Amino acid sequence: MKPSDSIIIIPTYNEKENIEKIIRAVFSLEKSFHILVIDDGSPDGTAEIVHRLIDTEFGGQLFIEERSGKLGLGTAYIMGFKWALAHDYQYIFEMDADFSHDPNDVPRLYSACADEGYDVAIGSRYVSGVNVVNWPIGRVLMSYFASKYVRLVTGFKVHDTTAGFKCYKRRVLETIELDKIRFKGYAFQIEMKFTAYKIGFKIKEVPVIFVNRREGVSKMSGGIFGEAFFGVMRLRLDGWLRKYPKIKA
Repeated sequence: MKPSDSIIIIPTYNEKENIEKIIRAVFSLEKSFHILVIDDGSPDGTAEIVHRLIDTEFGGQLFIEERSGKLGLGTAYIMGFKWALAHDYQYIFEMDADFSHDPNDVPRLYSACADEGYDVAIGSRYVSGVNVVNWPIGRVLMSYFASKYVRLVTGFKVHDTTAGFKCYKRRVLETIELDKIRFKGYAFQIEMKFTAYKIGFKIKEVPVIFVNRREGVSKMSGGIFGEAFFGVMRLRLDGWLRKYPKIKA
């Protein structure tokens, strides 16, 4: 077992083509990172692959929590955040299983928080242009203008508001009232960043290249974008009316 101050939370549903590869890629990094897989009852055997790797090679570094069905991305991460806090990790990451987020960028997000003093590091597709590979142009435009829309409505200055590749310092997740986070899809990603911003945490966008999955099936749907569109209006109202927690000294 290699000790680590950091854990990467990877939600999965039917990722048998990718899960072992992404785990091995993370564990091949020079710095030690642990992994927590949150599997939503994948019928393709994703969880069984993770259990095999825990039993044969990566006990004490790789962990899994299994849920009974597809309960939403946001609730998977909230479960993972609580698990990570209970197990005393200092840096907690969000990352996809499908290699759209390059494991080689994980140390850069870590450094932004651990070395540069930021509280949240975002792997940003849009902070230095549009760095997306192999996405259909319609999806690129939808994602890009979704972030523009969030900035316009909320006044939030982050370029990639829907990014799902992030590192949080422990104190961010201790301060955010996790049980009050409402949204489950794209809007969850926006809500977490916006809440951290309203509380006053320091956020850095680290430029990354996002590559569309090569294997497996995308979980994106029109309903996820719909939740984000209307959720942003709710967040704007929160920004005016809600009393946010204060950062503890």
